[in-house]
Amino acid sequence: MMDWFAPVDAYCERSGPEYWAEPVNALTNGAFVLAAAIMAWRLQGQRLPLARALVVVLAIIGIGSYLFHTHANRLTGMLDVLPILAFILLYIFAATRDFMGARPWVAALAMVGFLPFAAALAPLFARVPGLGSSAGYAPVPVLILIYAALLAWRTPATARGLALGAGILIISLLFRSMDSAICDAFPLGTHFMWHLLNALMLGWMIEVYRRHAAKAG
Repeated sequence: MMDWFAPVDAYCERSGPEYWAEPVNALTNGAFVLAAAIMAWRLQGQRLPLARALVVVLAIIGIGSYLFHTHANRLTGMLDVLPILAFILLYIFAATRDFMGARPWVAALAMVGFLPFAAALAPLFARVPGLGSSAGYAPVPVLILIYAALLAWRTPATARGLALGAGILIISLLFRSMDSAICDAFPLGTHFMWHLLNALMLGWMIEVYRRHAAKAG
């Protein structure tokens, strides 16, 4: 039987089981909440319920990750990962329906299709030296770039925005992957950069959606 409260020591900065054993990793989750607040302000006056839902999920990502980096156990690990998955799925639905012009049921199929897509690609990325646990996230920038390529002629500004988001995410994943590798030389680690860049990227992805909707409307 799984012990959901068993302590987890996954990142370089963690020095023990104490609440503030990862102060930088914990506090940098404020970037997610800040990005959510900025995007909530930018969405004022626009009737974009999916964008507002993404903003809420973005804030929850920050809260869930904060809980994991203060109460590091399997349960809070789920609270860290599940909101990220929710954001990905919701964005796929929004992008397929509103960027691609697909019907809602097609967008729903695309959303569900991400799961086998990621399951097929993640083992391949796991073979990349040094990528480690970040392999599970690696299919995401691939999918974003696929959408960018499909939209390049139809809506080039949106395609460029998506490509920029994918680029930020790739850099963010590099910092996430480097954390344990440089632990001896840099005890703070680099996971906090994953938080800062990921917050920037997710906020930007909502902004891409907002700009697309503003032009389409």
